[in-house]
Amino acid sequence: MLDVRRMQVLRAVVTSGSITAAATNLGYTPSAISQQISVLEREAGLPLLAKVGRGVQPTAAGKLLTDHAATIADNLAEAERALADLREGRTGTLRVRYFSTAGAALVPQAVAEFRKLHPDVQLDLANVEPLDPIHEAAAGRADASIVVVADEKKPPLHGIQLVHLLDDPYSAVLPHGHPLADKEILDLSDLAGEPWVDNEHYAASSWTCRQILLDACASAGFSPSFSLQCNDYTTAQGFVAAGLGISMIPRLGLATLTPGIVVRPVGKPEPIRRIYAAVPEFTADQPATAALIRCLRTAAESVN
Repeated sequence: MLDVRRMQVLRAVVTSGSITAAATNLGYTPSAISQQISVLEREAGLPLLAKVGRGVQPTAAGKLLTDHAATIADNLAEAERALADLREGRTGTLRVRYFSTAGAALVPQAVAEFRKLHPDVQLDLANVEPLDPIHEAAAGRADASIVVVADEKKPPLHGIQLVHLLDDPYSAVLPHGHPLADKEILDLSDLAGEPWVDNEHYAASSWTCRQILLDACASAGFSPSFSLQCNDYTTAQGFVAAGLGISMIPRLGLATLTPGIVVRPVGKPEPIRRIYAAVPEFTADQPATAALIRCLRTAAESVN
């Protein structure tokens, strides 16, 4: 195995033209340089230098190794520059995973701001529904995932750091003309006898949202009666507008309203989705990741 450091010594000798000059440039004694060259010649199995007057010149093998030594030095310098850029958050790729409503409400604004700060960092963005984005971060497939946390007291997955972004309260969505539409604020128990339009995927990520609603309803003393099921908030609004039931939709899912519905806040209790950024602990302090989280928090503040 050739020693890279000895190859650089050879390069210094060839470029300076003599062992004495290389020793002066490198801060070694001429005998130390000669020893390094002798060992490298044994590793190569060929002579590397030939004496010419008071100096030396490379043999064919010496010229070959000198050229490769220059390439190695250039590659190492490039690696050091790339590492410095990565440490300072100037380059690289960040993988961001999210669910639909968070993607629509938070990600575009955060990305626009992030690109102003770090134009050389590439962003790999993906909506992973119906999968739970937190598992993408836990498995090392994402540098940041936007997730819903049902129980803030429960420890996060091992190796994951959670950063709170915003609270996303649910509202009741009623058809125009519904008797409850006359109330400015509803008690959750007011909806106990209503047919409900379910609006979540039957998947891990959506089950967290559904469980938030079920737990709130249990606190109000009832279990909701789901009469229809759909997989998104827009379709649920359409069913409600047609008079087929009521639905509970979080604020981020009500950015666009379907004609024929009425939205009312709910209390006693108020169901709330708590939305976090989930970041692997080993990347959380990297400058680019930290900047992205700041941009997500700023975007979250704008929709609160």
